[in-house]
Amino acid sequence: MFVIVGYIVVLIAVFGGYAIAGGSFAVIIKAAPIELFIICGSAIGAFLVGNSSKIIKSTMGSIPTLLKGSKYTKARYMELMALLYEVLSKARKEGLMSIEGDIEDPHKSPLFSKFATISADHHLMEFITDYLRMMVSGSLNPHEIEALMDSEIETHHQEAHAPMNAIQKVGDGLPAFGIVAAVLGVVKTMASVGAAPAVLGQMIAGALVGTFLGILMAYGFVSPLAQLLEQKAEEAHKELTCVKTTLLASMQGYAPAIAVEFGRKVLFSTERPGFAELEAHVKGKKA
Repeated sequence: MFVIVGYIVVLIAVFGGYAIAGGSFAVIIKAAPIELFIICGSAIGAFLVGNSSKIIKSTMGSIPTLLKGSKYTKARYMELMALLYEVLSKARKEGLMSIEGDIEDPHKSPLFSKFATISADHHLMEFITDYLRMMVSGSLNPHEIEALMDSEIETHHQEAHAPMNAIQKVGDGLPAFGIVAAVLGVVKTMASVGAAPAVLGQMIAGALVGTFLGILMAYGFVSPLAQLLEQKAEEAHKELTCVKTTLLASMQGYAPAIAVEFGRKVLFSTERPGFAELEAHVKGKKA
């Protein structure tokens, strides 16, 4: 929603200011289709050349998510920590083997089914159940599991940044493609050097539209998308770090309520629930 609003604000500010200054839209409207064809076509071609098929597919899949708000809300984190609290409480009271059936088939588990938002996130569920399974097996110590968690989180972080880097590269190249379009316009103008000054002025103005559109698209439309995608990647990274911190605290012998508190502390302050708020929530869920 805010992406669309932001784009509208950019367009109003740019073209509104141009109109207030007394600028004529006739030249822009006449030149824009051709200039956009050159700029956008070149940018798309460069994007296809510079990225592998998996990065292209990942980037295309990430763009629709940018039009939605962040899913990493306080309510989601509270549900996540309530799930971890219940799992760890069951393991502490009944033994680690008691959760083996839950983690082997979490979609059929009565425990996991109470947390629909978390259960619907395949990657997050896989991360949680994989490390719970390692805890049940007892074959790794906390330091070994922490190192493995860090490696997986780093891999996830790199994968999440790949579409962002691809979009940012396109944004960085758009001003240059705008210059290419402008140069072609100047070449066309120079070929008509014998024309009347008024005609040459219109042609030069049309050529400069290419530079204008390239810069506007880069800094007003494409680069902000890369910045937004980076923020979403950081939020996903923070969620996995919360799970890691909670599970490691449990492995080190802390009670579930304290382990969940460890996880709460790593969250961003804007979404972090208060201690009493989280305690009431997790115990209410358990009840």
